[in-house]
Amino acid sequence: MKRALVTGASGAIGSALAVRLAADGHHVYIHANSGAARAGEIAAQIRNAGGSAEPIVFDVTDAAATEAALARLLESGAVQILVNNAGIHDDAVMPGMRREQWTKVIDVSLNGFFNVTQPLLMPMIGTRWGRIINISSVSALAGNRGQTNYAAAKAGLHGATRSLALELASRGITVNTVAPGIIASPMGDAAFGKELIDRLVPMKRAGTPEEVAALVSFLASDSAGYISGQLISINGGMI
Repeated sequence: MKRALVTGASGAIGSALAVRLAADGHHVYIHANSGAARAGEIAAQIRNAGGSAEPIVFDVTDAAATEAALARLLESGAVQILVNNAGIHDDAVMPGMRREQWTKVIDVSLNGFFNVTQPLLMPMIGTRWGRIINISSVSALAGNRGQTNYAAAKAGLHGATRSLALELASRGITVNTVAPGIIASPMGDAAFGKELIDRLVPMKRAGTPEEVAALVSFLASDSAGYISGQLISINGGMI
């Protein structure tokens, strides 16, 4: 049984990722920060279905707290599957964007990626097998009004993915990015009505968290061992 960590796992996409990886037979650490109670509920749901999971709570923007939490986790062995899903929105057009809005979004998506990933690398390298999957967004590819901070943060993951994939390629570790488009969720449903989805998405519907999870499940499997350094979109043909 491999051990998997999904950051930001208390939301719609994150919880679907955790449930799918557990169904694949992995022990899943369900990370949350403000959504600690929800992470516990998801872990219980997985265990009730016969899977293996436990919640883990820390702030990915706090390097010291993240390192301490991961050190405790690594006492039981390497984490071989890492899904960097944590991310936040704090939207505003750039002329009216506050510095705190820029910094906060960058901190979670990009600095959080480093804070979580770096401490896990040497133990993962020691096993000669690993899967790192970074969750980006169509906003990083196409841009989106009011999301300069979010697009910049997620686009930064693309370059990091490519470089890290090169560094780890000879160690049996793949690194890829998945970029979802409009995905059904309470937040997404409020922002994207049917008329807007029909206009933006050639498939005329939102994707589902389970469809994103199916792609991540494949990238985390042995079958995807020759796929690395790639940016894979899942957006109904938007771009």
